[in-house]
Amino acid sequence: MTADSSTNPTAGRAALRADLARYPARPWLREQSVWAVAVHRFGRYVDQLPRGFRRRLLDRFYWLSFRCVETFTAVSLPKEATIGPGLRVWHFGGIFVHPRVIMGSGCTLRQGVTIGVRVDEGPVPVLGDGVDLGAYAQILGGVRIGHHAKIGAMSVVLCDVPDGATAVGNPARVIAKRQATNSHPSAESEGSFS
Repeated sequence: MTADSSTNPTAGRAALRADLARYPARPWLREQSVWAVAVHRFGRYVDQLPRGFRRRLLDRFYWLSFRCVETFTAVSLPKEATIGPGLRVWHFGGIFVHPRVIMGSGCTLRQGVTIGVRVDEGPVPVLGDGVDLGAYAQILGGVRIGHHAKIGAMSVVLCDVPDGATAVGNPARVIAKRQATNSHPSAESEGSFS
């Protein structure tokens, strides 16, 4: 996994640049999902500022922005979630990521995806680098999704998925396993998944 942008403003800007590199040119008017990604990165930046008036003011602006974007796009990427650089959200709408989720670099989400807990205060999923989630996939509980795994549309994942595997169904089962590669366009997809 990559450096956490909550402790380094340069890493935060680099993460946003990596996110934007996965979108088409000038996404701000054509891709509403990029608004949610940018607000998430902004919130992580605000949290690393020194305590004081500026941080309080920007934090209030973050929460207003977060609620507006969440309402208009139906994409909830709270600043507390740890998300690596190169996130791509296709077909915005109905996407929820739990605040304690850890997601590697170069991940892809599609409409209707939920990444969260099975019970209140329960464990949350950890996703490796380059994970690709199909439309309406649900990743629930303390599961680990390996690097470059693919989760099929409408799958409900309740158990671990190894590196390079494809999982489908309700409940999801692994149907194919391939060699995990570093073929993703994200330049920062190296590191161990542990």
